[in-house]
Amino acid sequence: MTERSAGERAGGLAFAGVVGAVAGAAIAGRRGPRATVAGALAGAAGLIATEAVARARQRPGEVPPWWSRVVMSGALAAPVGWLGARVSQAGPVVVGLAGGTVAGALGLRPQKVALGPVVGVAVGAAWRLAGGREASPAAVAASAVVGFRLVSALLFRDAQVSLLAERVPAEDLPFVVPLEARTGYVGVDYVRTLAEVLGGSYQADAADVGIVGSLDDLAGPQFDPAGVDPLVREFYERTTRFQLDIVPEWRLWARPGYLLYRTLVARPVGQANVPMNQRETLRGVRSRIDTITPHGSGVIGVRGWIRSFADTDEPIYVGIYTTYRHAGRGYVSVGFPVPQGSFTATLVPLPRAGGGLVLTSHSELEHPGHYLTYIDPATRELTTLAVPGFTERLDVFAENGELRAEHAFALYGLPFMVLHYTIRRKP
Repeated sequence: MTERSAGERAGGLAFAGVVGAVAGAAIAGRRGPRATVAGALAGAAGLIATEAVARARQRPGEVPPWWSRVVMSGALAAPVGWLGARVSQAGPVVVGLAGGTVAGALGLRPQKVALGPVVGVAVGAAWRLAGGREASPAAVAASAVVGFRLVSALLFRDAQVSLLAERVPAEDLPFVVPLEARTGYVGVDYVRTLAEVLGGSYQADAADVGIVGSLDDLAGPQFDPAGVDPLVREFYERTTRFQLDIVPEWRLWARPGYLLYRTLVARPVGQANVPMNQRETLRGVRSRIDTITPHGSGVIGVRGWIRSFADTDEPIYVGIYTTYRHAGRGYVSVGFPVPQGSFTATLVPLPRAGGGLVLTSHSELEHPGHYLTYIDPATRELTTLAVPGFTERLDVFAENGELRAEHAFALYGLPFMVLHYTIRRKP
């Protein structure tokens, strides 16, 4: 075992001990000081033992065993349930409902979102029958989360995420864009800040450039760039010549989860802050491409497509667009920088009737998909999770002399959003 891995193991055990102690104290807290101390010691010992066994059985390139993650999630839920009941004076059913709802929401899959409250209420009702309102809120919350995890594991057997690679060089994962935000905020100045790190010539709001250098770079067995409508080609290769009007269409079931994500994540981080409705888009959308060209090269190295609300310049999203070739075909990879990491969408090009172009992550090929990556700031090594349940499809086509686009997103086969674009040439 290396010094680094030994240190990480010790840190993991220490964290487990702290979480276990807090959970044990929360569960036993109603029985007096002695019981609280005993609960804390028992919780710490139990979770340290769980962590130690899980680490011993974990193989390289694997996430910790499922059962250990379930135990940890229950332990984390216990003090939250205790605190919530102390503040709100809620009974077991409400505490169970809250625990199950949060656990279901974190599952992302729409079916899990719906299942969470059901399991939570059932667990809370069982505690109410067994112990009345005096049932430990910490125990109720923990069992609601653990119960949900057990039921969902029985019903949904395909993995939501999988560890694809751990601490590998960036060249081993050509479908990942290895560019992260080095602070807690991305924002519209991301490419300028990146240029200070990478070096090269930075150009803000570059003129007459596209999100790809040439569609010819995407040629492959299923896609011939020669068949693309000239207007569609111009949009990709000279994106800054065009302006975009967006009409977002959200499915009703996705709105509550997205509002929570937007409030807690998107706006504070300055990334992936998609409009909720057409009223928001009436504020106007500013679109620009910032570029970085390495010194001594005439070829653009980084293309950052930045969209923001025109009235405040609040970021909508910042995407780093790249192309690469593998096994005789071209791909588009779009990296969305996040703090210390990147969320990458790798898309395969396909022809569309009438000269349009489709970029999709839904494919039997090895590379297309979505990937969440942590980038080690010291070694630049990548640890990457694949997210198979998330898919997207972008259709760009010419209709009556105007460009249109439909950008559709789905979770586990259930559509949750479509962005409708009207693309016009700038005056």
